Amino acid sequence: MNILIVEDNVPVANQLAKLLKSEKYSCDVAYGYLQAKELLDKNAYSILLLDWNLGDGDGLELLKEIRFLEMDMPVLMLSANSEINERVRVLDAGADDYLCKPYSNIELLARMRVLLRKGSKEKSSLLKAEDVTLDISTHEVFVSNLPVQLTAAEFDLLELFMKNQNIVLTRYQLSEHINKDNYSIKHSNLVDVHIKNLRKKLDRKDLIQNVRGIGYKINKSS
Repeated sequence: MNILIVEDNVPVANQLAKLLKSEKYSCDVAYGYLQAKELLDKNAYSILLLDWNLGDGDGLELLKEIRFLEMDMPVLMLSANSEINERVRVLDAGADDYLCKPYSNIELLARMRVLLRKGSKEKSSLLKAEDVTLDISTHEVFVSNLPVQLTAAEFDLLELFMKNQNIVLTRYQLSEHINKDNYSIKHSNLVDVHIKNLRKKLDRKDLIQNVRGIGYKINKSS
């Protein structure tokens, strides 16, 4: 579970990160609006903890951008504003839950667990991009309803891409996903080899796009 904390109060953000790490969550911290946008462009997150008032922007506007781009991770908005009309604004803008500051750590963790369970249940075992369908439960891949045989590494890469459509995944992230050997991660071009083979088998040359100097991505179908 990778979580993004967006909070401009550095001590508060660091304390929250410490809490989540003690609960065995992996997390990144953005101390402002622009840094949050940069991290969201590069990484996929299971849940977003979003402060409303950011030093260089507005958390509510960031929330609206996230939903406009069809990023579907659960968002828990954190704010000192307890007015009912303001909470309604946040929920209408696409937040999944709202927690007023100051909050208890126990309640925060409980609400996170609810959102993570809800998100997990709503996700289908079928992933689609253009005419490519991947079934997580049966470990099958189809192109135009015809089966395609992939190796385990190719399937894992395609699944990662299809779960993170519109997000650029770096070569390091892709390598880490299929190979836990740190030496191989840093010094191998296996990712490029797997992607070349994957493109050939799928016969969809524009599906997996190279982002020069960074990595690869799949564009979400309109």
